Amino acid sequence: MTPPKELGNKGEQIAAKYLQKEGYKILARNWYFDHKEVDIIAQQGDEIVIVEVKTREGDYFEEPWEAVSTAKIRNLVEVADEWLNQKNIDLETRFDVISIVFSDDVHYELTHFPGAFIPPVN
Repeated sequence: MTPPKELGNKGEQIAAKYLQKEGYKILARNWYFDHKEVDIIAQQGDEIVIVEVKTREGDYFEEPWEAVSTAKIRNLVEVADEWLNQKNIDLETRFDVISIVFSDDVHYELTHFPGAFIPPVN
């Protein structure tokens, strides 16, 4: 079993390569604000895409994307807002989730959920 941090890094690397292959421009990775993190910040056309990557090994009791809680969504929105403000970027923003499940050390299934959630308005 791969240590969680290593598995997460491996998943984020795969997700970034996938996004680039799909034509996204990676603007930032592992961007922190106030002890909160966004895995990947990318751009697709005139849209900023905030990506949460969830990675698991083998048969797990839940799909990786199911681990994106309401608290996690609030944190992602807060960090994304700070990043956009610091960079003075005023573009439409979308929140995606990429789920990666490894069946062994090499083989995996990647599922991309564009627009996985809409940020809360409060």
